[in-house]
Amino acid sequence: MCPRRTGSPSVAGSHGTAPRVGVLALQGDFREHLRVLSSLGADAVPVRRPEEIDDIDGLVIPGGESSVMDKLSRAFGLAEPLRAAISGGLPVYGTCAGLIMLADGVLDAIPGQQTLGGLSISVRRNAFGNQLDSFETDLSVPALGDPPVHAVFIRAPVVESVGEGVTVLAQLDDARVVAVESQNLLGTAFHPEVTGDVRFHEYFLDKVRASR
Repeated sequence: MCPRRTGSPSVAGSHGTAPRVGVLALQGDFREHLRVLSSLGADAVPVRRPEEIDDIDGLVIPGGESSVMDKLSRAFGLAEPLRAAISGGLPVYGTCAGLIMLADGVLDAIPGQQTLGGLSISVRRNAFGNQLDSFETDLSVPALGDPPVHAVFIRAPVVESVGEGVTVLAQLDDARVVAVESQNLLGTAFHPEVTGDVRFHEYFLDKVRASR
């Protein structure tokens, strides 16, 4: 993998102070998202407690293990406040496990697994196999322009069905959907935080600034 940075850098907080963007830091690769968001000028902070949700303008839910993230979010008292914030319009970007957490339906959920919901989609966990079946590919993402996005899939989900109000942003060559958005929500099955291409994070920060 050859990390690269493409796209024009955004100036976070151009309409005032820098947006304060939380990254759910219960499990997974939250540190990588914090670094990317900080590099783009956002005030990036880890979120582990319910009261911290009130202090952020947007939230990133990172990759990791969705079932573990679900259990921890409920154990730490975060699940219900996050559902309320999402319903109230908080911009949220979910990558990989984060996409699963935002999905209204999980086709192969483990017994008792819950999601935060908000995205009218159904997803399949580990749709491409286990860690050894991870792969990389270039994706056309018209919303981000050229060049293609170099996408890294690690035990990734796939979007099996898309409901009303959801826009498909990217598909694989076989037409499987791997990036979507709906109003304040954005989700990718892959990990843009590890490639050096910051355009998805910039796109999300535009949502955050618009919501302010």
